[in-house]
Amino acid sequence: MRTVVLRLPDSVELTDFDITMILATRLYEEGRLSAGQAAELAGITKRSFIELLGTYKVSAFSTSAEDLRSDINND
Repeated sequence: MRTVVLRLPDSVELTDFDITMILATRLYEEGRLSAGQAAELAGITKRSFIELLGTYKVSAFSTSAEDLRSDINND
């Protein structure tokens, strides 16, 4: 794993964990990382990562709300 150094202004009130989770959830959301890989990046268990997804406004489900509605209406 490589190390990345970020310079953020002091006015950005995010913890190191939040910054890591934002990156991990974004990469997960884009399909670049699996939940397990994203959890490893964040330094937490896969279960914890999945439980925290909603906090970062990311769904644990890959199906869009529109696709889900369409599937429900077709039954």
